[in-house]
Amino acid sequence: MAGKNSVTMKKKSGGEVMDGSDIMELVGNDQVFSKFVDHKFQELDRDRDGKLSVKELEPAVADIGAALGLPSQGASPDSDHIYSEVLSEFTHGKQEKVTKTEFKEVLSDILIGMAAGLKRDPIVILRIDGEDLSEFIRSSNFEFEMVSKFSQIELPEGSLKDYIIKGFEKLTVEQGVPPASDSWVMSNIIEPAVQSDGGYDQQPISQEVFLKEFHKAAERVAQKLKEQPVIVAHTENTFDGSGVKRLLSNKFELDKTLEAAMKNIPKDRHGKIPKEYLRVALDVVAPSAGLPPFGAVDEMDHAIASVMKMLDADDGQLVKEEEFKKLLTEILGSLMLQLEGNMISVSTNSVVHEPIASASTILQPSSS
Repeated sequence: MAGKNSVTMKKKSGGEVMDGSDIMELVGNDQVFSKFVDHKFQELDRDRDGKLSVKELEPAVADIGAALGLPSQGASPDSDHIYSEVLSEFTHGKQEKVTKTEFKEVLSDILIGMAAGLKRDPIVILRIDGEDLSEFIRSSNFEFEMVSKFSQIELPEGSLKDYIIKGFEKLTVEQGVPPASDSWVMSNIIEPAVQSDGGYDQQPISQEVFLKEFHKAAERVAQKLKEQPVIVAHTENTFDGSGVKRLLSNKFELDKTLEAAMKNIPKDRHGKIPKEYLRVALDVVAPSAGLPPFGAVDEMDHAIASVMKMLDADDGQLVKEEEFKKLLTEILGSLMLQLEGNMISVSTNSVVHEPIASASTILQPSSS
């Protein structure tokens, strides 16, 4: 299924699955949700005038950003744009105050959207505490895996220490190692474990020496994780064309989606559209077709480029709106066939640097 999440890690690592069901339960119960909104509105309405100003809305917008996994405001122009969009949803693009009814309607829409996203792409919260890594070290598979990793490492001028660190970079949560690409994990877990045993520079780099020294370093990493567990948000998605097939088989939904895609597509004075905007339109259609946004998954971008080339969608020609829609539908159809024959699977692992419970207060009950 499109966007289907694998929760195979759940049992092994005690993962908690965030699939949006708790959000839908909250929003779906009108009495409970109304009470929840009353508490939140009262917390935000500092001047007690019964309306929320832009400044009073800012904490709610920040909480929604945190719940969406965005970096804090000011950290990135891209995420700041999303914060502005969320604020604009509440204020309808005007610098006016928001009533409780408006706040409830917009908050409901945003939370339902978040729940739909989590249902489509659930997140598994893993606690990496050294147990899985210790199990991997003791397993019969350890030597085979690490010999394979060693053969993949290319560091002509590298020391044994460099090889061992690179070995950790090639392991994943499946072996009980948090993402080594995370700077905190590298500087607080991996590097201290590797550096605590000197003498690397005096040893030759061979497969046998690598296995022996990596085994020791992995035991120290497992001990550090036991002392200081790392929380990781894990997602795994498979794009197999079923979401596209579902959209194409529902004419009403397809027509509605195509119309929505056309809203912001510019036309010349003859009502014609440059084919180069097919990529833009496809990005608008993507959520309805169970596809990731452009730039999110390299393999998908290559598949789309291949389909575009096959259908001459990048030839710079101008076409009428109906022809544009027809081309967009053909692109979806070709993409569906490609994915049915060769599905694309991607997974992500992100270290959660704040406690899950305090990462966002938007879904926490009021202290009152």
